[in-house]
Amino acid sequence: MKQKDQPPMEPELAEDAATPVPGTQALTRGIALLTHVAESKEPLRFVDLAAHARLSRPTVHRILAALVEARLLRLDPRNQTYRLGPRLFEMAHRVWDEFDLRAAAEPELERLVELAGETTRLGILDGDGVLYVDQRDAAQQAVRLTNRVGGRVEAHASACGKAMLAQLDPAGRARFLARLEPLSAPAPGTLTDLEALRRDLDLTAARGYAVSLQEQSEGVHAVAAAVLDHRARPLGAICIVGPAYRLPEQRLHELGREVIEAARRTSGNAGQSAMSLDVAPRPDAATAGVRVVVRAEALLGEGPLWSVAEGRLYWVDILNPSVHRSDPDSGRDEMLALPEMVSALAPRRSGGLIAAARSGLRGFDFSTGLGETLAVPEADRPGNRFNDGKCDREGRFWVGTLALDATPDAGALYRIGADGQATMMASGLHVANGLGFSPDGRRFYLADSARRRIFVFDADPVTGALSERRVFAEVAEGRGTPNGLAIDAEGYVWAALWDGWCVVRYDPAGAVDRIVNLPVPRPTSCAFGGADLRTLFVTSARVRLSAAQLREAPLSGSVFAVACEVPGLPEGGFGG
Repeated sequence: MKQKDQPPMEPELAEDAATPVPGTQALTRGIALLTHVAESKEPLRFVDLAAHARLSRPTVHRILAALVEARLLRLDPRNQTYRLGPRLFEMAHRVWDEFDLRAAAEPELERLVELAGETTRLGILDGDGVLYVDQRDAAQQAVRLTNRVGGRVEAHASACGKAMLAQLDPAGRARFLARLEPLSAPAPGTLTDLEALRRDLDLTAARGYAVSLQEQSEGVHAVAAAVLDHRARPLGAICIVGPAYRLPEQRLHELGREVIEAARRTSGNAGQSAMSLDVAPRPDAATAGVRVVVRAEALLGEGPLWSVAEGRLYWVDILNPSVHRSDPDSGRDEMLALPEMVSALAPRRSGGLIAAARSGLRGFDFSTGLGETLAVPEADRPGNRFNDGKCDREGRFWVGTLALDATPDAGALYRIGADGQATMMASGLHVANGLGFSPDGRRFYLADSARRRIFVFDADPVTGALSERRVFAEVAEGRGTPNGLAIDAEGYVWAALWDGWCVVRYDPAGAVDRIVNLPVPRPTSCAFGGADLRTLFVTSARVRLSAAQLREAPLSGSVFAVACEVPGLPEGGFGG
C-alpha cells in the first residue's frame, strides 16, 4: 500500500529529533531529582538523592546547589534534608490562577458518559447556588435529561452542590449554610432540616462523593465529586445524573469511585485522599476455613465487638450510619439506623455500650440508640471525627481521630476516663486506626493507616501513661494499609490490611507469622469472639470500589470468620 507523502520536517525539528539539545542532560537530571523529592513521603538527605540519581557525588552536589539557588529546593539546616522550595509554590499559584476548569474537565465528562451511559455535568458554586457550565449526554437513551448548561440549582439540593459544600472549611461551610436558611424543597427528597444536611455533608466529606436521591428533581438521582485546587478548596464538581430507576442508590455508590477519579484527574490529582484507590493483586484463593458469617453490603463495615452476654457480634457501618447486631451461627443480622456516624463500640460496665459517634463519646443501647454524651474531646475541631476505639483493663476508653476530608496530620489519640475527662496522648496522626493492648497491658499498639505503619508504645497499665513510640510493623506500598487490629492471648497482633485482601498475624517482634487471604480487597477491622474467643471476626468495606471490582469481589461489605488456635483477649469495659 502506497503511503501518503509526509510533509518535510522543519530543519530545527529534524535536528531535535536526531540529536539531543546541548545542555538538556543537566536539566533532565535536575528535573529527576526534583521529582524524587516531590514524590518522597519523607524529606531526603544528600546520600539518598545521590543513590537515586546514580551519578557522582560532585555532580549531584552541583545540581542540588543550583536547584537551591533557584529556590526550587530548600535545604533544612537542622537535619540536612531537602524539601521542595517556595519557587514551586509561586509557580503553582500562577498555574491555578490561569486554570481553565471547563477545558480540563471536558475529557472526564466524555469518559464518564461512555462508562456510565448517563448524562454528566460540571457545576461551580455561584453565589448561593450551583451554576452548570458544561454537560454531556449519553448517545442512545430513551429517557434523556434537559440540557442544564447555564442553569442554576440550589446548592443544598444537588449532588454537585453538596460535593462542594462538604469540602469547604468548617467556618466557610457554616457561613454558606447560614445564608440558605430556611432551606427550600424543590423535590421530595430535599433535605430541609439544617442539622440533617450537616450530617449528610459530613458523610459526603468522609466518602469523598455526594449522592442526591430525588433532591433536585423528582425521579432523578445523581452522584458527584468536587474538583479541588492545590489548597484542597472546591473549584467545581463533576456529576453523573439520570433517572432513579437507572441509577438506584447502590449504583450511585458504585460510581462514587469513578467521579472521584474524574475530579482528581481534572485538577491534576490535587487534594488526594489519605486512603489509596490502588488495590493489591487478588490472591489465587481465600485461605481454607474462611467463612462468610454475615452477608452484607456495608459501605464501611468497622468496629466489630463480641458480646459475651448476648453471644452476638456488634459492628458498625460508618458511611451508612448504623449499628448491626449479628448472629454468626445463623447469619441473622439486625440493623439500627442512626442519625450520625458511629465508628466504634465498647462494653459499658454499668450495662449497655458506649459509641464513638460524630458528636462525641455517647452511651448506646440497641433498643433505644444513642444516649447521653459522655465526652467531646475535639469540640474545637469540627472537621474531625472519631475512628477506632478500645477500652483498657482499667476502664478507660482509647480512641483515635482523623479529619473528615483526610487532611494529613490532623488526627490525634485520646484516653477518656470514666469521669469523661479526655487526655490527648498523641497528635499529628494522619488516619488514626486500629489499636489494642498486649496481654499484660504494658504495650499499646496504634495503626496510622495513611503511613502504612503500626506503632507500638510502652504503656503503664495503672496510670495509662505512654512512652517510647516506635515502628512495630510497616506494610510495603502496593500491599495494602494496616487498618483495625486485635491482640491474641500470646501477644500476637492481627491486623486487617485495607486494599490488601488479607489479615496478617504479627509476632511480638513485628515479624509476619501468618497471612489469611480473604475474598474481598478491603477488610477493615477484626475482633475475637465466639464461645471460646477462638474465632476472629473480620469486617469489610465496598466504598470506592468500582463496579468491575465489585463484580470480582461481590462479598465486599460482608463479615467473615477465621478459626484460630490461640484465643483472643476479653474486651475491657468502660467505667469505674
